[in-house]
Formats: sequence, C-alpha cells, structure tokens
Amino acid sequence: MAMEILIDSAGGVRCVYGEELDLAALGELTIRRASFVEPDERGRWIADLSPVAGPTLGPFPRRSDALQAEQEWLAMNWLKQPPLGHEI
Repeated sequence: MAMEILIDSAGGVRCVYGEELDLAALGELTIRRASFVEPDERGRWIADLSPVAGPTLGPFPRRSDALQAEQEWLAMNWLKQPPLGHEI
C-alpha cells in the first residue's frame, strides 16, 4: 500500500506513519499510536483500533493479515478525517 499524506489548507498533515519518507523533513512531528496488533489467547491476531475510536478487527490467523486489515481500515476511516493541528 502506498503511503498517503493529506495536507490541509492550514498546513495540518495526517498520514499513517511509514518509513518511505523522512517525515521530519515536514517539520515538527506529533506521532500517536493508532492501534495495537496483538495475539489473542489462541495465537490468533487482533487489530485493536480503539486509540482512534475504531473497532477491533479479527481474529486473523497471521499477524500480517491483521496489519493489512489495520492499514486498510485506517486508510478508509481515519486518514480521511480532517487533521487536528499537525498530527502525524
């Protein structure tokens, strides 16, 4: 999935953190956790998006499946919301 960066007219930036770009080049960063991807008691993987008022996704058989679901949900639901300040 390509990294999407949204910049509003006031200069607020929102993206799902990735290492494709040196985000520090944009200025001072505020980075916050969007989710927790953890195994459950049966070894299946859960993506808990409660830090951004999202759902719990899963369970998934592989961690990579949970990470993919997390990225897709963030891109469709969280990333498109209006930025709050300079939040990354």
